[in-house]
Amino acid sequence: MPDCQLYLISPLDVSGAFPERLARALDAGPVAAFQFRVKGIDEHTAARLAEPLQRICADREVAFIVNDSIALAKRLAADGVHLGQGDGDVGEARQRLGREAQIGVTCHDSRHLAMEAGEAGADYVAFGAFFPTQTKQTEHRAEPDLLEWWQALMEIPCVAIGGITPENCAPLVKAGADFLAVSHAVWGGDEAAAVRAFAAAMQPV
Repeated sequence: MPDCQLYLISPLDVSGAFPERLARALDAGPVAAFQFRVKGIDEHTAARLAEPLQRICADREVAFIVNDSIALAKRLAADGVHLGQGDGDVGEARQRLGREAQIGVTCHDSRHLAMEAGEAGADYVAFGAFFPTQTKQTEHRAEPDLLEWWQALMEIPCVAIGGITPENCAPLVKAGADFLAVSHAVWGGDEAAAVRAFAAAMQPV
């Protein structure tokens, strides 16, 4: 297994031709997981948008993770859920989604939140933002030494997120990120070329 893997996060608009774009991205290089992240639509609409994307991921053995909503993850029988700090807790998610579900938690730049998530039984923790990002407003900036600290201490994988591109990801790979979570760097241009560029940039030095 490679030291660091790609974790794609969807753009907010996954309608129209997006399923074809997702298939192109997943076929361009190794991707470990895809996070379905939509905002401001009801669960029924979200489920309808998610279903073709979930099939594309399943066909390629890519984990399908739902952002924020334990209820939607359960409805879709998704591979897991990613929880922000205000989205419910790991215990509730584990109870509703089962032992096999992958449960991730946003921990910003906080060692304390990460330790709490680990103790609660999270399968991974996400740190960031490491760089300025176009995807959402960031109040927290994390440094690569946070990844080094986590790797020295804990077995649970860590995800780096926030403004990551093929050009700037090397220090995060070197610091020990298990996954790079990326959105705009892939969907903002040619998704297949971007995935190939990440695959090249993430090779251990």
